[in-house]
Amino acid sequence: MQLNDGTSTISTIAPELILERLARQRPLFHSEADFQHAYAWEMQRAEPNCEIRLEVPVRTATGAIYLDLLTRSGSSQVAVGLKYKTRALVASVGDENFALADQAAQDIGRYDFFKDLSRVEAFAQSGPARSGYAVFLTNDSAYWKAPASSDHGYAAFAMNDGRKVSGIMAWGDRASEGTRRGRENGISIRDNYSLQWKEYSSVGSKGYGRFQYLCLHARAA
Repeated sequence: MQLNDGTSTISTIAPELILERLARQRPLFHSEADFQHAYAWEMQRAEPNCEIRLEVPVRTATGAIYLDLLTRSGSSQVAVGLKYKTRALVASVGDENFALADQAAQDIGRYDFFKDLSRVEAFAQSGPARSGYAVFLTNDSAYWKAPASSDHGYAAFAMNDGRKVSGIMAWGDRASEGTRRGRENGISIRDNYSLQWKEYSSVGSKGYGRFQYLCLHARAA
């Protein structure tokens, strides 16, 4: 497919390309909802004829799930899970001011990302011409760094650069009851993934001004 600006020809819209285009205009976002809306808008600009839906319930072989974003183009359907986690940052881009929250709770953020991945895997494997992506954008370096110890309660959900991921993920014994609450169940990852973080943007020269993203592609069985 030839994009409107003539920059690339691809058969499907890869999130890496959408994020590359988006970063030129939006190096950061006010919130996860802001990120999801901007992503959907950029995707629509890239392929005007595709249908885009946000917060979509779908049925799969493992039950009903909710998708952050679903696109349809001809017979093809692509699900995208979009997460945006931040550390405190005050910055300005042009005449727009940003005051990002210090969200912390990285253990929960890691769990929720892999839950997204399991959802898009279930979608990709539930019908023909389906695929999915799990995308995680952050300025919190704790996500892309390796745990200091393998004994951490969240170790199974670590997202550090270079890690290989597959199989059943579950909390370790040291995970607190508060961390597990509402997230007690383990997560099953069907395929094999290698985590490779990529640069998104750099805002300012101090603190948490560096944004990176992780993008995992779930393919049909």
